[in-house]
Amino acid sequence: MEFSLTIIMSFISMMAYSQTDYPYGANSHEQDDVPVGQVTQHSWKSSIYPGTERDYYVYIPAQYDASVPAALMIFQDGHAYVKKDDDFRVPVVFDNLIHQRRMPVTIGLFINPGHDMDADPPESPWRVTNRSVEYDEVSAHYAEFLLHEIIPEIRRSLNISDDPKMRAICGMSSGGICSFTAAWYYPDQFHKVLSHIGSFTDIRGGHNYPSMIRKFDKKEIRVFLQDGSNDLNNKFGNWWWLANLQMDSALKFKEYDYKFVGGDGEHNGKHGGAILPESLIWLWSDVIEAK
Repeated sequence: MEFSLTIIMSFISMMAYSQTDYPYGANSHEQDDVPVGQVTQHSWKSSIYPGTERDYYVYIPAQYDASVPAALMIFQDGHAYVKKDDDFRVPVVFDNLIHQRRMPVTIGLFINPGHDMDADPPESPWRVTNRSVEYDEVSAHYAEFLLHEIIPEIRRSLNISDDPKMRAICGMSSGGICSFTAAWYYPDQFHKVLSHIGSFTDIRGGHNYPSMIRKFDKKEIRVFLQDGSNDLNNKFGNWWWLANLQMDSALKFKEYDYKFVGGDGEHNGKHGGAILPESLIWLWSDVIEAK
């Protein structure tokens, strides 16, 4: 009897921590009748983050017309978002939603964090030297890097809108809080934020955002948050899930234009990738409905 009870309790425990299987919908798969955008790869040596170099990718939709200003969406940890066969598949989703006119004609900028040029090559793009410095710091510094270096560079060859409502910024984990920080300090430049498993944690002060949101004047930004109840629980605390719940509460209290979607996933892009089409449709709906 005791042995059977142990098995039953173990099974209940396993069920409690099991994760939902998040399937992909049609908009995350290539469609035969949908025009395909072009992706190019580049590198950049920064002066704002001196001594660092990074890769970045630019997606140009098939519908892009140089005579018409296009929307812009920037993805941190761009290597994770630009792949067509990984969790997010952004170029595929963009192709489908732009074709359906459920989001505007949008340039995609997929940018990696910087790496010290004097250091050994990183084991992976996740292990570059400057990631936490750029992403976790609660300051305007990274946004200024985007505004004064990277965006002007791509605007040399692309017609990008100055309207903040035509600009969105996205990231996962530390890239998620980084995206929120850019909009927090420059709401006149980045109106839309998409955060996947955002690290609103006590790494470089990000755990202060819920109280900051409550205390400071409301920013003119639109925010979509995604996280899972089995997100990280480590030396920084059980902050990922709990912090996103606190962000949800603070944004609601301050009456922000926002949406929070919770699941039971871990610290990965499976849930966020599966709901990316719906996330983007909601994020851009104010622009589409205004036309």
